[in-house]
Amino acid sequence: MKRKVFDLSGWTRADSHVQTVTHLPGYVIVDFRAGPVSRPLDLFSFGRVFRLLDTGYRWLRVHPHGAGEGVMGHALTVQLNAQGVPIQLYIDIHGGEGVTASGFPWHDDLYLDVLCQVESLSWKVVGVEYIDQDELQEAFENGLVGAGQVAASYAEADRVRASLLAGTFSPLLVARTYLAGPGRLEP
Repeated sequence: MKRKVFDLSGWTRADSHVQTVTHLPGYVIVDFRAGPVSRPLDLFSFGRVFRLLDTGYRWLRVHPHGAGEGVMGHALTVQLNAQGVPIQLYIDIHGGEGVTASGFPWHDDLYLDVLCQVESLSWKVVGVEYIDQDELQEAFENGLVGAGQVAASYAEADRVRASLLAGTFSPLLVARTYLAGPGRLEP
């Protein structure tokens, strides 16, 4: 497993940015807003190309917190365009989490991720796919994760998928409340 810290302040794609960290009961939210972007980021998924990062785009990381190290879980990143419209949801499946001394969330990445297509106005999840299964398989073959972790990763991804399709995925509800609430930063 690889420990990842969600801090985009050193990201070279964005020439400037604003990033805030908000601690809520049970969650850490990292709100990243890109200024001018020298290299936009595009991704092919669901049969088409999506622009995920460009000038004025926003990435909102909703990181459930409190389970701790060695506990299977997940964390959500909502990617929004410059008008605040959600482009996609990206969920990291992890094998433990926490918060750094500087307040940023970290997780022990289990390689498997869940990607969601959403209807822009209703935020309804209309497509779900798993990505990076090849990375999980390679990590298993190289002894970085065990068979139990592989099985647990898929079981967690299946739980996340079911919750997303049912409209009950808590991190997404937290994200929508945050974006609509008094902590909202205007573009």
